[in-house]
Amino acid sequence: MIKNRFQFFCWNNFYDLIIRGLKVFIFYLSVLSLFRVIFIGILWDYIGTGTKLTDVVQAVLCGTRLSVQTAGIIALMIVVPAAVAKLIALRAGRAVFSCFNALAALITAVLFFGSIPYYHQFHSRFHQILFNAVNDDMYALFISLVQEFNLPLRFLGAVVVAGGLWWLLDKVIKVQFAQALGLDGFWEHRGRIGYWTERVTVLLGLYIVARLIFFGGSLSWENSVNWENAGVTRDSFLNEAILDDYQAVYRGYRMNGRLLSSEGLDFDSEQIRNLAAHLAGLPADSNNLEVYLTRTALGPHMEKPKHIFVIVSESYANWPLLEKYAALHIADGVKGIISEKDTAYCRSFLPNGGSTVSAVTGIVTGLADSNLYLTTMPESFAGPYPTAIAPQMERLGYSTNFWYAGPSTWERIEAFTLAQGFDHFYGRGSMPDNAEGSVWGCDDEFLYQAVLSGLPADQPSFNVVLNVSNHSPFNVDLDAKGFNYQQVVEGLPEEARDNEELINQLGHFWYADREMAGFVNTIKKRYPDSLIVIVGDHAERYNIDKTPSIYERYGVPFIITGNGITGNVILPDAAGSQIDIGPTIVELIAPKGFRYMSIGSSLTRNNRMGVNYAVWCTHDYFGEADIFPLTPHPVDDSPGPEINVEELQIYIDTMRALSWYVPKYGLVIDDALMGGNK
Repeated sequence: MIKNRFQFFCWNNFYDLIIRGLKVFIFYLSVLSLFRVIFIGILWDYIGTGTKLTDVVQAVLCGTRLSVQTAGIIALMIVVPAAVAKLIALRAGRAVFSCFNALAALITAVLFFGSIPYYHQFHSRFHQILFNAVNDDMYALFISLVQEFNLPLRFLGAVVVAGGLWWLLDKVIKVQFAQALGLDGFWEHRGRIGYWTERVTVLLGLYIVARLIFFGGSLSWENSVNWENAGVTRDSFLNEAILDDYQAVYRGYRMNGRLLSSEGLDFDSEQIRNLAAHLAGLPADSNNLEVYLTRTALGPHMEKPKHIFVIVSESYANWPLLEKYAALHIADGVKGIISEKDTAYCRSFLPNGGSTVSAVTGIVTGLADSNLYLTTMPESFAGPYPTAIAPQMERLGYSTNFWYAGPSTWERIEAFTLAQGFDHFYGRGSMPDNAEGSVWGCDDEFLYQAVLSGLPADQPSFNVVLNVSNHSPFNVDLDAKGFNYQQVVEGLPEEARDNEELINQLGHFWYADREMAGFVNTIKKRYPDSLIVIVGDHAERYNIDKTPSIYERYGVPFIITGNGITGNVILPDAAGSQIDIGPTIVELIAPKGFRYMSIGSSLTRNNRMGVNYAVWCTHDYFGEADIFPLTPHPVDDSPGPEINVEELQIYIDTMRALSWYVPKYGLVIDDALMGGNK
């Protein structure tokens, strides 16, 4: 037995192992490259205008280089366990190889079949949001995938393709290419020189392939390709296509890891102090952030409202409000509210992130998305953060309520909002008994019914209302609600009129818009002394345009309406994000001299910039936040004055630094607390 195991390491077995590994490597490199080409072909409509065939070729070639590393890892994961098993028994080696080959084929096929609808939804290959599902309602997510994305059918297709890959690789492994080419025994006929030439050639080939795998498609670090530097084309879709599915998942994993561990934020105490002081316009002579974050209200713009409502509307993007999409008539309700004299509207506003939970944390805590997952941090449940909105509303005399159409367990939303100072939380269990909806929650009309019937009769209240209907699986009975299908079809460009999935999504936007406008109008009639804020939770889901501008892809509306509000209550050149909602409300209603804490700023006072995890904005420009130097993209065809890029970069750093430090370490700047982050 010992002798047999020793013989495993002889040249012939080692040679066979190398050849087998190279075959697996070349096979999966070919599969990943083919899947990339198919991905581009299926989603060809997402390629931007002006993109040339050379850009496509460049994307495919760069992607193949990137996939060298992926294919190498797959080969190792298949061949090495099989080799170890072969030490035990020959048949065990074959069985293990077959099993790991099947597993690799299945994972590869499942990821590819999932990447198509994922891109439709997020205009991205797999990224960080994929890992947020760990904290999501898994049952609801599963049902949504089944109903909206035909999960069983897609999975069946993936299994069939995986079976084909498994069978094909098995055939490739069995083919003796040297024999088929008539080169069998080529080296043996050349004596000792041939003997060593063969070994040197194979080992040299193995060395080159190993370097290509280790350095990401290159022989050295200087020219290596990885997920962070692979976006080499001018087209955002092709840059996403460069990533194979494994690399895209790894990107999401790395980004999520940075978020959870705060990796990537490298602010020391001096920087935090200087940034906070710059934000406040004060000298940097204190280690207490309370000095820099405390604001003093200038005085109310309206009589103190009895009720305040912040409606956070699922996937309510700003682009349907634009004139170029007026023919769709899916946002007529809210556009009607904007046209009223008691309403102010900010066209340049950003969500706190690309998911609903980011919007919740931004509005509830007043903290920007800064590589922290606040609903999972123990610090979030120890007590409200000093910038949290609910305690400040209580100091102004309001009871505080959070209304959510979905389950209280989603993202620990009930425990989180109560820990951050809300008096009451109302979830799916508090909705009317006859409420219809999906696994994510009840339809909007039932949520609004619950709010209207549950308001305290004799006490001023502050209410955050989070709806869910404009979310997959998009199963509202639109026909029963009176949706004008033909009107929307006629408003679409010719190439989109047969897109039933898109029309259904637009119908749900119409439903969310109609119900929200109806709720606002009811509030105004029933409680005329109310203040109402409307904001989308995020926008990054679907667009008419296959290659939307940054503005249309990320922007959400920010609307304030109520008795005493005028169109000019918001600065004419204002811009902001969801962390600015709290201070804006305070400055609208608080008495002069009222002191509150905030990282964001009021759009009535001095706020002209916004930033989130990926994007910054001013009134006239949007741009990507992590591209240096910052590159402005005009909102429309008549761009405003040039922006101060240096000041904008300081603002981005400030929002991230303070929103990272405060929830982790509190208000006292102390190097000892930061440890390795100094």
